[in-house]
Amino acid sequence: MKYVTTVDDKEFEIEIVDDHHIRIGERLLTVDFETVGGQPVFSLILNGKSYESFVYQGDEDWEVLLRGRQFQVKIEDEREKRLKAAAGGGVSEGGEFHLKAPMPGLVVSVLVEEGQSVEKGQVMLILESMKMQNELKAPRDGVIGRVRVKAGESVEQKQAMLSLH
Repeated sequence: MKYVTTVDDKEFEIEIVDDHHIRIGERLLTVDFETVGGQPVFSLILNGKSYESFVYQGDEDWEVLLRGRQFQVKIEDEREKRLKAAAGGGVSEGGEFHLKAPMPGLVVSVLVEEGQSVEKGQVMLILESMKMQNELKAPRDGVIGRVRVKAGESVEQKQAMLSLH
């Protein structure tokens, strides 16, 4: 099965060859991807290198936290993507975006304030979880709406921390 995967506005064609192999473009990779203890924590072994990631479904896309960086990932199968393109469907950059905690943790710092303009990729908040500090970035340009957390506050997974208009 082939999928078109968009990671932070970059598209990749990914083919699942079998249970332990995927093809990204022309590269064939050996993978092992397992959940750890029923949590949204996954062990990924990619060509012999081990990675730990947090993966959870957001409102529209998947949120992936890998090596201290958060990525928004959209996955569509090839057929679905072609049908949307034929129908003229596009990605909306408008509307309100709610930054939700990808996992339980401690807010280390909030680097934005209500009414502040931010650019795509700008760090808005630093969240510490499992002794790792994770920079949570703006998925697009916008203006900060309501900030619901402050430094030193504990948050639960999927708790709304701030909004972006």
